[in-house]
Amino acid sequence: MAGRTVPFAPFEWMIAWRYLRARRAEGGVSVMTWISLIGITLAVFALIATLAVRAGLRADFVDAMLGANAHVELRYLRQAEEGQAPSALIRDYLELTEKVQAVPGVVDAAPVVRAQVIGTSHGNTAPADIYGITAEDLARYPLFAEADGGQGDFLRFEEGMAVGARLAAKLGATVGDRVRLISPDGTRTPMGVTPRISAYEIVYIFSTGQPFMDEARIYLPLAEAQSFFNKEGGVDQIDMIFETPETLEPVLSNVLAVAGPRAYGWTWRDYFGGMLRALRLQDNALFIVLAIVVLIAVLNIVSGLIMLVKNKGQDIGILRTMGLSEGSILRIFFLCGALVGTVGTIFGVALGAIFSMNIEHIYGLVNTITGNGVADLEERGFIFPSAVLEPFDVLAATALSIGLSWFVTIFPARRAAKMSPVEALRYE
Repeated sequence: MAGRTVPFAPFEWMIAWRYLRARRAEGGVSVMTWISLIGITLAVFALIATLAVRAGLRADFVDAMLGANAHVELRYLRQAEEGQAPSALIRDYLELTEKVQAVPGVVDAAPVVRAQVIGTSHGNTAPADIYGITAEDLARYPLFAEADGGQGDFLRFEEGMAVGARLAAKLGATVGDRVRLISPDGTRTPMGVTPRISAYEIVYIFSTGQPFMDEARIYLPLAEAQSFFNKEGGVDQIDMIFETPETLEPVLSNVLAVAGPRAYGWTWRDYFGGMLRALRLQDNALFIVLAIVVLIAVLNIVSGLIMLVKNKGQDIGILRTMGLSEGSILRIFFLCGALVGTVGTIFGVALGAIFSMNIEHIYGLVNTITGNGVADLEERGFIFPSAVLEPFDVLAATALSIGLSWFVTIFPARRAAKMSPVEALRYE
């Protein structure tokens, strides 16, 4: 009979299940089983929830980038112009805009003037990024057009400028105030460079919820920006929106072929790729740290199985004398540990998924308990990201937990299988 048992036969599952249910008085370790189960569940839950929140933060970051910025900025290489200093201005921007917008995969194209200035108002100063753009083109950016909490009248954009909420707060300005813009790149005179200075009325204050935009960005009408920065008849770049920003290389190649040899593209990944890589490195570091937590929880299975093997020494001896092979004994105790690890993993994944899909309700509950604590922090610029369940993250966490629990179970199971029946029954 020995050696002919079918692996993981029904009786092996039955014995393993009885051992897991047995109380300590009956030679079982049900308390340790529950501790192991709860520990693995919580560890996997923490791993899934953390990875989901990190994926949500990354998704929110990308949505913010793509919702208020061009996917690709089309620029010209600097080239000497007749009777003038070398310039990178795009003089044929109207014709070029029509050409690139006709390329399949390009949703929108808008000529833009870019510059940096110093804004002053009520004795306050702050640096600002100027975007010269038409009102029609600006309204096509989702994060700007659909932003909540805007002040003023965007329909009056051509009469003044739109300012980020946090930048307006720094300047102590509100809708209707005039802000002086100072450009250090001014007019050259025999006495040196004279800064350009002009004042514009704030007609609209926008709040996108993204601090890096709200505290540094000003939008001017395109014609006004061209006049102020002495760029009449030209723009610095053509901002383009693509249908598939995540895979923009094929469309960009077609755009550059149409735009000519002087053109090159600066993508959103060129701007924010470093931040995305930093987030990915942090995700990897978090996964390693939480994997250690899962390993610590899994080690409870080892201690529980060692106690179970010790308590079931007599049973092992009897089973061996009845003809069970070492393989059957090993599989019985392996099943004891593997079942705990697998069930704990399933529960942990389920809890993590429930947490991730209800993250907004959890934020609301915390906000209620703390007395608008979350809302106050959001107003101060703190971000409470959404949660996104990435299939790869779920699979990685599941494979890690099950793999570790099955692996560590082998050692106490082998110890039980190698136990001599004579030694097991000697003092019984």
